[in-house]
Amino acid sequence: MAGALVPTLLLASAAAFLLAMLSAVAGFGGGVLLLPVFTALFGLRFAVPMLTLTQLSSNGSRTWLNRDAVRWPLVGWFAAGAVPLAVAGALLLTHAPLSPLKRILGVFLIAVVGWRRLHRRPGALSDRAFAGVGAASGFGSALLGSVGPLTAPFFLAYGLTRAAYIGTEAAAALTMHLTKVVAYGTGDLLTVRVLLYGAALTPATLAGAWVGKKIVGRVSDRVFVVLVEAGLLVAGLCFLVGLS
Repeated sequence: MAGALVPTLLLASAAAFLLAMLSAVAGFGGGVLLLPVFTALFGLRFAVPMLTLTQLSSNGSRTWLNRDAVRWPLVGWFAAGAVPLAVAGALLLTHAPLSPLKRILGVFLIAVVGWRRLHRRPGALSDRAFAGVGAASGFGSALLGSVGPLTAPFFLAYGLTRAAYIGTEAAAALTMHLTKVVAYGTGDLLTVRVLLYGAALTPATLAGAWVGKKIVGRVSDRVFVVLVEAGLLVAGLCFLVGLS
C-alpha cells in the first residue's frame, strides 16, 4: 500500500497543479474538474473534504496574488450569506441526494451562458445581492464539493474583470471553504488521512496558482470573458453527464 501511495500522490499533485492554474486564469473550474479525479484516486468518502482543503490553498493564494484588486465590501456581503448556509450544507452532506442537484446545476450553468449571450449588457448587481449569491453557493459547495462556476456570472455581471474578478471571487470563496472545514471537522469528515493528503497537495496547488497569475496578466478583458463563459459550458456539461 505504501508503494502505491507515492504514484497516487504524484498523479493527484499533477492534477492539482493543472487545475489550480486553470482556476487562476478563469477564476473557477479547478474544483469542478478536480472532484472526479479525487473520487477516482481516493474514493468519494475522502474526495469532498480533500477538495475543500485543496481549494483553501488555491483560493488563498489567488486572494494574496490579487489582494490589491479585491473588492472587500463585496466579499463581506457574500460571506454573510455563504457562512451559515455552508454549515447547513455540510451537516446534510451524508444524507442529501447529490445526483439531482448536480443535474439542476448543470442546466443552470449552461442557461447562464445563453442568457449572457442574449443580454450583452446585463445590469450590475448591488453589493447586498451577493448575500443571496453567497447563500446559494455556500450550501451547494458544502453538498457537491465545488460549485465555483455558480458564482462566475454574478461577479461578471457586477463588472469585475481580470485581477479584480480573480481576487474578489477567490476571497469570497475562501470564507466559504474555511467554514466548510470547521463544519466537516465537527462531523468527523476530516480524518488524519484527509489532512495529510491535503497538506501533501498544497505545494502543487500554490505553484499552479502562481503560474496561472502570470498567464492571466497576458490575456485581454474580451478574451478573459470568453474563457470564463467557455468554462461555464464545460462545467455545466460535466454536471449533466455525471463527470463531477
